Amino acid sequence: MSAMPWHAADWARLQARRERDALPHALLLCGPAGLGKRAFARRFVRGLLCGRAQGGEACGQCRSCLLLEAGTHPDVVMLGFGLRKDGTPRTEIVVEQIRDLSARLAMSSQFGGWQVALIDPADAMNAAAANALLKTLEEPSARTMLVLLADATWRLPQTIRSRCQRIEFNLPPPAEAQAWLQGQGVAQPQQALEAALGNPGLALAWAQEGALERRVEVRRDLAALAAGRGQAAEMARRWLDDEAAQRLWFAAQAVADERRAQAVQATPPLASSMDGEALAHWYDAANRTRDALRGPLRGDLLLLELLAQWR
Repeated sequence: MSAMPWHAADWARLQARRERDALPHALLLCGPAGLGKRAFARRFVRGLLCGRAQGGEACGQCRSCLLLEAGTHPDVVMLGFGLRKDGTPRTEIVVEQIRDLSARLAMSSQFGGWQVALIDPADAMNAAAANALLKTLEEPSARTMLVLLADATWRLPQTIRSRCQRIEFNLPPPAEAQAWLQGQGVAQPQQALEAALGNPGLALAWAQEGALERRVEVRRDLAALAAGRGQAAEMARRWLDDEAAQRLWFAAQAVADERRAQAVQATPPLASSMDGEALAHWYDAANRTRDALRGPLRGDLLLLELLAQWR
C-alpha cells in the first residue's frame, strides 16, 4: 500500500520534533478507523528504533528492523485486549495489563535506546486501567514512548488525553482521497469514496471485498420494494446471509439520498412513496436495526420488520 498523503503534515511535524530531541513521552493517534493511524504508528516506531533511520524512515535491514518485523523486538510492547485466564478474549484492557506494562517500562532498554509501548485500542481501557496508566504518563522514564491509538477518543478520560501529544486523523479532501484510491487500483474511486462517506481506507477495503456491488444491489432491492415488485421476506433472508450490517449502512445512505432528492424536487432514485418525515424515521430505524444485529434478537425478524415498513 502506498503512503497516505494526508499523513504528510503530521509526519513532518513529528520528525521535526525528533530532530530537535523534543519528542513527547506519549502520543495519542486518534480519529476514525480507515485513515491509517495504525500504519502511521508502525512507520513511526520502526523509524524511532532503527539504527540507520533517514528522515524518520527505517532502513528495514538492521537488527532492530528485523526484530520488529518478526515481532520479537525486546524494547517494544504491544498491548491489546489479551486473554482471560480461561483463554477467552477480553473485551476491555484491564488494570493488571497496565501494571505489567508499567513494570516492564521501568526496566532499562535492552538495546540502550527507546522503549516503546503501543496501546491499541486505548479507548478500551476500563476506568481502573486508565487510572493506573496516569502514573506512567505523569512520571515517564527517560527514553520511553507510549503510543495510544483510539478510534473513539471520547471514551478516554480527559486526564489521559491531556497528558498526550494528540495527532488527529481527519478525512482528507475528496480529490486527494480519490487520487490515492486510484493509485491503489480502485476502478471506481468516486463511488467507493461516496459509499464510505469520504473515508479512503474504508473505501479501499470495501472496493476490494466487493461492497460496491452490494451497495448497488441494496438500492435495487429498495427500488423494487417501492415499486411493489420485491418480497421483503426474501430480501431479509438474503441480506442476513451476506453482510447484513453493511447492507443496512448502504440502505440508510440510499434513503438519505432519496430524502435529499425530494427536498430539491429532483427525481428520487428509489421512487419511494414515503414523504420526508417517513424517510427520516426509516433512516433512524435502519441504523437502530444495524445496532440491534449485534444483540440476541433474531436478525431475520429484525430485517423483515424494517423492510416491511418500506414502500
